[in-house]
Amino acid sequence: MNDERNEAEVSRNRKKNGGKAAKAVVSVALSGCLIASLGLNIYQANESASQNRKVNKFIDNQLERQAKEEEKENTYQEDGYKVGNQYEIRSTTHISDAYKNGDDSALDEEDKETLKMASDVLKKVIKDGMSDYEKELAVYRWMFKNVGQGHGSSVTLPGSNTSAFTPHGALSGQSTVCVGYATTFRLFMNMLGMDCHIVHNEYHSWDMVQLDDQEWYQVDVYSDVSGRCQYQNFNMTDEISRNSHDWDDSALPAAKGIKYSYAVQSSKELADIYKVPAKIKKALDKKKSSAYYKFKKSLSREELPIADLLVNQMNMALSSMQGFENYNIGGMWYQDENDQYILGIFIRNYGDMEESVFDESSPEGKKMVEAVSKAFGTDTPSEGGQDEENNSNARDVAVSETVEVEKVVG
Repeated sequence: MNDERNEAEVSRNRKKNGGKAAKAVVSVALSGCLIASLGLNIYQANESASQNRKVNKFIDNQLERQAKEEEKENTYQEDGYKVGNQYEIRSTTHISDAYKNGDDSALDEEDKETLKMASDVLKKVIKDGMSDYEKELAVYRWMFKNVGQGHGSSVTLPGSNTSAFTPHGALSGQSTVCVGYATTFRLFMNMLGMDCHIVHNEYHSWDMVQLDDQEWYQVDVYSDVSGRCQYQNFNMTDEISRNSHDWDDSALPAAKGIKYSYAVQSSKELADIYKVPAKIKKALDKKKSSAYYKFKKSLSREELPIADLLVNQMNMALSSMQGFENYNIGGMWYQDENDQYILGIFIRNYGDMEESVFDESSPEGKKMVEAVSKAFGTDTPSEGGQDEENNSNARDVAVSETVEVEKVVG
């Protein structure tokens, strides 16, 4: 009996000790997990703090960058800025507002004259039903042909003792610098209800205009006139413009419009690029200064350099042709809204002479020539004679000297 009780006691002690051991093992295991968990939490906390520091640094950098951009925007000056420290960009908002309101009573006499000249131009070139692009193009074409025609004048016009840098001077026929072109184009655009900015750097100014696709386009009428190549700087994207222009774009909208690029609007489709030479020869004969072509057989990016060979070969051909010694051909690739390549070809005739301010072949011109010949006892110069050639050469020298001076500004 005693033996049975002893065995039962031993069994109870074993279970008791076993339970203690199991509890000890579990306790150790739980302690290990707790220690590991605490270590993981500490690691995660350190990682989170490090990540927060990175995020805060990024935010600080972004805020600093935005502050610098805002500072640039606040210091960017359009009206009141002097290009070349000489030609001031002057506001014309009061003139365009007077045009839109039909009330010029608040304008001074010069501004009234400016409004009258600008209004007369718009009456002449703007037709009912025109789109914004068509209106812009009509103004550009008029300015290309008519603004800045005071170059080479033998007799100084009233008030034209300096190069024009305001719309009043530009519209009255004075020799015009880039600021005059830029402010005049902006005035026309504002009169027509379009937003327009003047873009400038230290030595040059031009425009950017927003059309009905709500996109912005850059326009440099002055450079096209002085470079004798129409449309090359008309309705450019920022990307195209940066090939020849430099500006601070921090305070200006991005010009990335493609729809109303002149290359897109005016391109002709050819079978392939080998058809271009014949087309350019016809353009030369018609005295055109630019042409744009896209191709049924699309070129890959690797094939685009063939245009360099095309341009070089055409220039070599021109150099050997009588009457084309002063011509130069250049080119540029564009892309339309479907990323199809368009080849723009630009033809410049550096031998073109400025036309006389007054047409000698007009009835009044012939009468004046005869009056001078009679008074001085000289023969009346025949059309295209040596006297005319000498006069043309003299005018060309005057034009060249004027353009060289203006290259410093504009």
